[in-house]
Amino acid sequence: MHSALVVDDNRMTADSLVRVLKALNFDARAAYGPGPGMSILNSEVPDVVFLDINMPGLTGFEILGFLSREPRFAKVPVFIVTSDDQPETRQRALKSGARDLLVKPVSVEGLESALKKAGLLK
Repeated sequence: MHSALVVDDNRMTADSLVRVLKALNFDARAAYGPGPGMSILNSEVPDVVFLDINMPGLTGFEILGFLSREPRFAKVPVFIVTSDDQPETRQRALKSGARDLLVKPVSVEGLESALKKAGLLK
């Protein structure tokens, strides 16, 4: 079973994504904001990370930068999850090291497709 971490300051959004991931047989958990997310990432290396962009304190892009610089996260796919579907945002996410950008609300089909492309779902 693969592990997944969802970092989002919106509890409803994070919990919703965790529920879908659990239905797809992932050991998924939520971190409600960048502080709790970084705390978990400092002690664990999940198989996949989902990051909101706009959070108070550290942004998803700043956390993505941290993950991109840490060798232990080199093989961990990171997905940006946001309601900002602008081409510039997608380009920045990919350039910063994200595997893809998923637009909120994330559909089950979109999530499955992303996980399949990352080799985490058959």
